[in-house]
Formats: sequence, structure tokens, C-alpha cells
Amino acid sequence: MMTIHEAQHTVDEWIRTIGVKYYGELTNTAILMEEVGEVARLMARLYGEQSFKTPEQADSARHDLADEMADVLFVLICLANQTGVDLTAAFTANLNKKTTRDAERHASNPKLK
Repeated sequence: MMTIHEAQHTVDEWIRTIGVKYYGELTNTAILMEEVGEVARLMARLYGEQSFKTPEQADSARHDLADEMADVLFVLICLANQTGVDLTAAFTANLNKKTTRDAERHASNPKLK
């Protein structure tokens, strides 16, 4: 299993050896939005009310969803690498913030019971 730190290193190596160089940060941001849109399109069809155009699309949708989520992660890691963000540290800090802030919030939410 790959850690987030290892994923950042692996993506950086891939970009430098196969991808030649990183796209600009604004280009990668636009690509990230495009990839998130592809996840949203599949979610609307798999879990929402929207239907697939053909039965064949429905058959491959779960595999496609995993692949699109991986695309989102890849581009997010690219952006983190480009901007000097350590995603392990950022995610740990974010989870700690949520744990402290939401210690009672969700437990007392009647909508979640």
C-alpha cells in the first residue's frame, strides 16, 4: 500500500521522466475541475436519477468511477507538488481540526440519527 508521501514522490518522478514537466498551476487547476466533473457525471448516473445513454455505459461505470477518482487524485497531487504542499501533513492537520471542531457537532445533529 502506498502512503500519501510515497504517492507525491511517485507522481513527481512520473512527471519528470514520462510526463516531461508539470503543466502550469492554472492549467492543472482547470484539469482538476474537469476530472471532478467527470466524477460528478458518473455519480449522477450511478447514485442519482440521471440515466446512462446505453446499457454498455452502465456496465463499465463502476470501473470508470474508480479511474476518474484516481485522475482527480493524480492532478491534486500534481498541484500539491507544484505548490510545495505536503499532503500528509496537510491532511493530518485538517483531520485534527475537524476532530476538535466537530467533536460534538455531528453527534448532536438529529439529521444524522
